[in-house]
Amino acid sequence: MREVAETIEVAGTSPQVNVAPEEYVRLLGYPRGWVLEGRARELADWARSWYARNGRPWFYARQADEFEIAGDSILIDGMAFVSTRLQNTLKQAEAHSVILAAVGAGIEAEEESRRRWEDEKPDEYFFLEVYGSAVVEYLTTVTGAHLCDWAEQRGMAVLPHYSPGYPEWDVAEQPRLLELMKRTRREALPADVKAFDSGMLRPKKTLLAVFGLTRHTNRLQRLTSLVPCESCSFGPCQYRRSPYRRAPRPFGEQVAIREAALDQDAQYSVNRKALQRWAEERLLLNDLEDGSLDVVFRYDGTTCTNMGRPLTFHYAVKLGPRAEGYPIREQHCAPAAGDTGHTAMCQYIEDPRRLMATIESEKPLVGERLNAVLTWRRGTSAAGCFCEAASREHKWGLVLETIHYALAQRELAQDTEPR
Repeated sequence: MREVAETIEVAGTSPQVNVAPEEYVRLLGYPRGWVLEGRARELADWARSWYARNGRPWFYARQADEFEIAGDSILIDGMAFVSTRLQNTLKQAEAHSVILAAVGAGIEAEEESRRRWEDEKPDEYFFLEVYGSAVVEYLTTVTGAHLCDWAEQRGMAVLPHYSPGYPEWDVAEQPRLLELMKRTRREALPADVKAFDSGMLRPKKTLLAVFGLTRHTNRLQRLTSLVPCESCSFGPCQYRRSPYRRAPRPFGEQVAIREAALDQDAQYSVNRKALQRWAEERLLLNDLEDGSLDVVFRYDGTTCTNMGRPLTFHYAVKLGPRAEGYPIREQHCAPAAGDTGHTAMCQYIEDPRRLMATIESEKPLVGERLNAVLTWRRGTSAAGCFCEAASREHKWGLVLETIHYALAQRELAQDTEPR
């Protein structure tokens, strides 16, 4: 019996969801490289927008206290599971532990899909149903990336996840895996999940998984089938060991090293850990058909007076294509819909029209390439409000540095392209 001295347990509700358009298109059943148009594009945009407003995604992961392979069984915290493929993977990698993970898109999309079906709107039903599946895939990917981050810093590596219902793992073992998941320590399971005897979960847009954990990272270099990166679409990950195998690459085309459009050894004004967290939790990147990007950053702060009223602003940035060095074409900053905290800022109370017009007019690097943020000499006031120019410049700098970091990490992950 192998016991683990240092363990991880993480949980979260309403994490930022950024389903890649190509992943959604794939799950809808279209061929690789297909571009949605007309009614399909309208439905896809509607499903994404509905979920952004109403969805309640969540995730949970914890390292098992005890792990052992005994005969044909995998013993996790004293509970036995039988999966030949998972067992072989754990043996090959000489795994010393496993991490139990659960993610869910929430019950809301499932219930809305059912209502659309009952209202005889099968198209809306289908697109929202599939988007829920895309959210589950995204959450699984991002959770795996978080675990890779944690493991890498401790000289370990995380193996590809495996779930009941996958080949050589009977889905009927899912209720027992859920029972094991619910033996949480500090964090409670963020959602009420039930399992039927058949193995079906409720809500159905939920996934339970096991990630192997190994200290023998050298083995992953020799056994490429054990590297989770090939099935991981998380662009900003800095620990990628191999390219994502679903990345488009037409048959017969040669591969060349991609010339970086951004400075990948950038010196930022804040540490990379903060930028990574902001990129994951606050940033939404939307790749458009012409190669440009629409980017939204959510800023949460407080007023400096009136007992620190919370406020939320959205920063919208339009970037040109990568081939042009991501030129900044548009910049906008405004309070989030429904935000009232900004009305308590002292400058707003004094002259609301003037302050809001000033905020909207400030577009500090429009027309410049994104790399320009690295040399921009700007104000350094870290006040949470928007009253002073230096504070507003400071916030724009953080927003653009976060965008730069996220795209630079994505370039590192996608380090090859057709010649």
